[in-house]
Amino acid sequence: MNTRIDTVTRRGLVAAAAVLALGGAGLYAAWPGHAATAAPTATPAAPAGPLPPAAAPATVALPDFAQIARRWGGAVVNISVTGARRISADDEDEADDPFAPFLRRFGRGAPPAEVPMRGEGSGFIVSADGLVLTNAHVVDGAKEVVVKLTDRREFTAKVLGSDKRTDVAVLKIAASGLPVVQFGQPAQLQPGEWVLAIGSPFGFENSVTAGVVSATGRTLPSDAAVPFIQTDVAVNPGNSGGPLFNTRGEVVGINSQIYTRSGGYEGLSFAIPIDIALHVQKQIVAHGRARHAMIGVTVQEVNQSLADSFKLPRPEGALVAGVEPGSPAAQAGLQPGDVLQQIDGRPIVGSADLPAAVTLAQPGDKVALQVWRNGAARQVELTLADADRSHQAAPDDDDASRAASGKARLGLALRPLAPGEKREAGIGEGLVVEQVSGPAAAAGVQPGDLLLAVNGQPAKSVQAVRDAVSHADKAVALLVQRPGAKIVVPVRLG
Repeated sequence: MNTRIDTVTRRGLVAAAAVLALGGAGLYAAWPGHAATAAPTATPAAPAGPLPPAAAPATVALPDFAQIARRWGGAVVNISVTGARRISADDEDEADDPFAPFLRRFGRGAPPAEVPMRGEGSGFIVSADGLVLTNAHVVDGAKEVVVKLTDRREFTAKVLGSDKRTDVAVLKIAASGLPVVQFGQPAQLQPGEWVLAIGSPFGFENSVTAGVVSATGRTLPSDAAVPFIQTDVAVNPGNSGGPLFNTRGEVVGINSQIYTRSGGYEGLSFAIPIDIALHVQKQIVAHGRARHAMIGVTVQEVNQSLADSFKLPRPEGALVAGVEPGSPAAQAGLQPGDVLQQIDGRPIVGSADLPAAVTLAQPGDKVALQVWRNGAARQVELTLADADRSHQAAPDDDDASRAASGKARLGLALRPLAPGEKREAGIGEGLVVEQVSGPAAAAGVQPGDLLLAVNGQPAKSVQAVRDAVSHADKAVALLVQRPGAKIVVPVRLG
């Protein structure tokens, strides 16, 4: 059975959850049977000799989970959604028909149809006049969103905006005088701090589960923009969108995903840091959508072998594996093989530190990078671009419009392969398909495919693909490599 990262919204009987991360001074209770105490400030020195036989058992300070749940549980809401999803009429026959996926991929299967969809998740109130934060995947495809409070009142919510890149959505309900949460600092979280979840896993409303922070700054596949908070709180389908609190009752994150081999909780849960969520919320409330900055590089970790090769003092930084043509990185002269060590004075220890910093910036912001190249550090300044727009080096307006048109007609987001990826794939050149939409998606191209050629011309760069598509008439033939096979996929252009 394959391991996967799953969002934790259940389509059917599912609900919400909140999480509480316990760190620093907070609400603690003595155990067993002692009065509540303040958070311990130091560990008392061990006695010189053995304890006397009549000595009482030592008091262990634990967070007061009950008080936290009573104080903040009222700001956690249940979210129910109804909508529709598109499904092919012969989906249910796929297991018996080995050719069904192939036929659908090339548009020969039955036309897709919409079927009813129901789901549940969690959220939390951030303003007394009815603003609610949740996950974007909770409300994805929803035609109606209903928010249920702990006092059993229900409201039909308006989705003000949804940002798939960070998995954050903002809802609005027509209510006032609501209980609201307070916000903490995710950067202050440390592994080992207690966490608490309140929500409706599998439809069991107002359930409470507890655990600890396992790690911070985790980057997951396809979620490089979010440095997740990893916990071992029991989070299951229905917990999506619930808040993560610290011991002071401050929200530090939003429950979003689990790492699972079974589809259920297995000890690894991930939350979006609240500072990123609030950054997105502010933009959605003001403009209806969130804008994200980009540098235009793909990066990978620096291990000890790479550090030795680049003469780095320690295995830290983000190694540039590829540079997008025409991007801010290309214009600033960044090259594959550069190691990014700092951004605006903040150290880049792991490769996840770079996208985490850029996520909180805005297109148009200027940043200073410390770059390690040829055994020495240098300073590079660049202006961040808009991640939602196409960037390329364009000598004139005609070339720029032709390249943008080519991307729109094909529907692929591509990046160059890193040298290690080329070796693993056994190819000399090609591009990785990162996102698929439009004509390419309809033809069956998938994220993770390797694009080798367009109409027989090698896919040496993103610009080469754009040029080939821009000169095509009604269709192109894509040579694609995926595990176990190379296939030619005909794509009718938009």
